[in-house]
This record gives sequence, structure tokens and C-alpha cells, in this order.
Amino acid sequence: MDDSKAYVVSLEVANKWMETTVVVFANKTLLFRYLHSVGGLVPVIRYLRNTNARIRAKAADVVTTVVQNNPTSQQLVMEASGFEPLVSNFTSDPDLTARIKALGALSSLIRNNKPGVAAFRLANGYAGLRDALNSESARFQRKALSLTHYLLSESHSDCSVFAQLGFPRLMMRLVSSDDSGVREAALGGLLELAKDTTLGNRSLLADQDRLRRLLWGRIQSIRMMAPEDLDAAREERQLVDSLWIACYHEPSTLNREGLVVLPGEESFEQPPDVAGRFFEPLRRAPLQRAAPSPDERSDPGNGTLGGIMLLLGPAPGNSE
Repeated sequence: MDDSKAYVVSLEVANKWMETTVVVFANKTLLFRYLHSVGGLVPVIRYLRNTNARIRAKAADVVTTVVQNNPTSQQLVMEASGFEPLVSNFTSDPDLTARIKALGALSSLIRNNKPGVAAFRLANGYAGLRDALNSESARFQRKALSLTHYLLSESHSDCSVFAQLGFPRLMMRLVSSDDSGVREAALGGLLELAKDTTLGNRSLLADQDRLRRLLWGRIQSIRMMAPEDLDAAREERQLVDSLWIACYHEPSTLNREGLVVLPGEESFEQPPDVAGRFFEPLRRAPLQRAAPSPDERSDPGNGTLGGIMLLLGPAPGNSE
């Protein structure tokens, strides 16, 4: 078998193995421990360095499934040196899909994982996030903004680092993105920066006329939205108003015009109890029923009690 045929066979085997592994890992910790015990973790980590971009992306998918909300799995991947190839793929993989998948895996790996966050910081991961925001991929931008928001909310001491790396300027640019998810994530990141007062980030944002112009532009766009689009932009409306308040210490025009919380949205999380009103009289009946009067206690002999017809047996006038 020549080298080219061997390479094709190798790819087929790797693809089949990765597909099987994804199915196995979908059951999280127990099956992951089994896979780890039979040496399955080592091949997963190895496939992160595979020469085929599709296999690298699949391997990152596997890691994402394994470590999500699972401290034990996070620790095992870190101990198996899975962090390093993920960072490498995220920051420098020539294939965009592999980079996006690696970022997704890293995001799951370091959440609620202080050693993971520290390793990400030391590996210059923040610069990688900045590069992702500079990309033309909305999907890459969304994932990078999501992780940035998490890191800012978890450690306000890092706000100055993000500011020095130019994140405020990048996020302000993305506030005007055509992708609603990118816009909302960028607004959320700016809001986290604006909340931090320890190093003057609030004034850093508030003093920039550019941010005011951008927010005003979003306000104008929201005001002109059709009702169905306005409903879909609920999170963006609230973020724009919150950021305006944080920076300029006053409600936005959206707030004054009643566009931050639309009629009926107050009870969005708790829908009205439509059926309950039909059963309420029955629930109240034992408490409201008064003692029967003498007339109600006596039976006039016509099949009624106090003038109330008892619908038991054949109806009156029925010969049967």
C-alpha cells in the first residue's frame, strides 16, 4: 500500500473513531471515565494535532462535550495536556472552523475553573480573543465575546488588561454589526467594562463621543423597528438602556418612550394563570358557603333542595 492510500485509510479510521467517540461522550462523566481508563483520552488529545482540519475540529467538539459543566473532566483534560493544543488551534490554526471549535472547547474548559483561567491568561489567550473579534466571522466573534464577557464578569481586575488590549474600541465597532447576537454580546461586554470603577473604565467609556454616537444610532434603529422585530430585540433594548445609564447616569430615550420593557413583558417569565380562574370558584366554595337556612334544609318533595333541582336519575317528565 503506497503512502497516499495509507493516508486515506488513516483518515477514514480516524473519522470513524471520532464519530464513535462523540456519541460515547454525549453521556458525560461515566462514559468519559470509561474512555479515559481504556486510553481514549490520549487519542482525543492527539487528534487535536492531526494534520486534517476536520479531525482537529471534531476532536475539539469531543472535548467541549466532555468538559462542559464538569469539573472532574476539566481537571482530567488539563492533566492530559489537552489545554496546550487547544490554545494553539484557537490562536493559529489555518482553518477557521478548527479555530472556532477550539475556542468553544477552551470556553467550556476554563469556565468555573480557576487554574484554567490562569493558564489561559498566561498563554496570551486574551490576545487571541482580540484577534477573533477582528475576524470577519460572526460565529467566531460571538464565541469570543461570550468568553470575554465571562472573564470580565468573573474578574474585574482584568478590566484594565482588556482596556489596554483595545477591547472597548473593538466592541464598540461590533455594536453596529449586522448580526444581532454579535451586537448583544458586544453591548454586554461594554456594560461589564462600564460597571468597573476601580481603574476609571467608566469614565474611559463615558468620555468617548464615539460610544454615545453608536448608542444613539442603535436607539434610532430600535425606535424604527417593526413590532415583531422590536419583540425579538428585547435583550438589545435592555442592554442599550443599561449601558446608557451606566455611562451617562440617566435613562435613555428608549426608557422614556417605554421601549425598554414593552406592555406584557413584565409577566413574560410568569404567564397568566388562564385555567386557574375557572377553578377558583371551586376552591373558594367551602370557605364561602354559609350554613343552610331552614328552607334549604327542608325538602319540598318535588325533587329539589331549596329550589335547586337535583340532576339524579331520569329527568322529570321522562316516562322511562
